[in-house]
Amino acid sequence: MIVIADGGSTKTNWCLINEAGRKIYFNTEGYNPYFSKGEYIVKSLNDTLPDHLEREKLTAVYYYGAGCSTPANVKIVADAMQQIFTNATIFVGHDLLASSRALLGNEPGFAAILGTGTNSCLYDGSEITMNIDSLGYFLGDEGSGSYIGKRILSDYMKGYMPKGLREAFYDNYALTNEDIFDNIYNKPLPNRFCASFSKFLYDFKDNYEDYAFTTIDYAFTAFFEALVIHYPNYKDHKLNCVGSVGYSFRDILSIVADRYEMGVGKIIRSPIDDLVHYHLELAPKA
Repeated sequence: MIVIADGGSTKTNWCLINEAGRKIYFNTEGYNPYFSKGEYIVKSLNDTLPDHLEREKLTAVYYYGAGCSTPANVKIVADAMQQIFTNATIFVGHDLLASSRALLGNEPGFAAILGTGTNSCLYDGSEITMNIDSLGYFLGDEGSGSYIGKRILSDYMKGYMPKGLREAFYDNYALTNEDIFDNIYNKPLPNRFCASFSKFLYDFKDNYEDYAFTTIDYAFTAFFEALVIHYPNYKDHKLNCVGSVGYSFRDILSIVADRYEMGVGKIIRSPIDDLVHYHLELAPKA
């Protein structure tokens, strides 16, 4: 039995392939080692993994996660996973590699993540060959849920939001400026807090089309300016993207891509189904 997992900063999608070849899906929270250390990961998994999962029978775990881009961060996650899945061989890779394999399979191209955070790369059909660091929540992540959420929070706090939308925001969250500052500067996972408000904009986008379009267009334009256009010959590639933000606002993402003369390829919400297909059908056999 093997398990394949795609872990973002907010949520991890898991797929167990049992001895009969049946696929069983389940979710846990996300484990970005920049924010979640080993002890937390172990406790969370112990608390949230489904009871029917026979951990001791697993032979391999393929975990792709946000933040798993350095040897130190990979070790944090791998050591935690080994404590949970004691008899399994553990592979920990970056969520960008998972997205590339899900979006492109064995074909070369450009792949991006637009979810809680942002990432992008060129992929040769097997491995990532070029990655421009998005610099994370504080310094970058243009186009992501956290980037959009920061803009929404700023407009709300400064009074720049349309009046009706600002009232709806308060009705939904009842947040004061002090509450927002507390969540951002004093509480854990500020990136996830900010990203949560991108859904609010999606829910109200039909009633406030101009504000929603301007806000999302601004974020995706920043994504292109800060990252995409700096890849060599980027116009020769199609924009392939995974993540809830890219998928939910794919109409605006396509408009921005067209503005930069880049075609649009595959845009999906979650890579897990295509990632499972990659491991079962496309991955090199040991």
